[in-house]
Amino acid sequence: MATSTKKPSAASAALTTPTDLGNDARKQVAEGLTRLLADVFSLFVKTKNFHWHVSGPHFRDYHLLLDDQAQFVYDMIDPIAERARKLGGTTLRSVGQISTLKRLADNDADFVPPIDMLNELRADNESLVKYMRELHELCDDKEDVATASLIENWIDQTEERVWFLFEATRS
Repeated sequence: MATSTKKPSAASAALTTPTDLGNDARKQVAEGLTRLLADVFSLFVKTKNFHWHVSGPHFRDYHLLLDDQAQFVYDMIDPIAERARKLGGTTLRSVGQISTLKRLADNDADFVPPIDMLNELRADNESLVKYMRELHELCDDKEDVATASLIENWIDQTEERVWFLFEATRS
């Protein structure tokens, strides 16, 4: 494994933890996890936004579905951040950093029809699966089996959310 000869800053040296992964692998995977974390935070907030603002004849079903989905997304947050730290990387420090790193679009509309909410969340979850597959490929390339294993479970959970959202929008 290739290692960098560049000396880390005092701050990054203080936060580095032991791992047999090379510095390049450690840095790239931790950065990928931090970007994924920004997307997960973004998806969590959007899902809760839609949960709070859903209205219409299927209110109860959609309200409960979105609350369940938000909880599954929320449950990804700490393990993603802690995995980045286990690798000796750093992770998100602010809402501003989330805004800079996230790839999923916000939705600040005053009203979104429920079917549009579900379709938008389905598309966002599909994008999240894509981002996780890309990070998984990097993990495989860098021989980081622990992070790859975590991502496999998150992909499965996210695909389930896609499935539920798809089924809820069928006519």
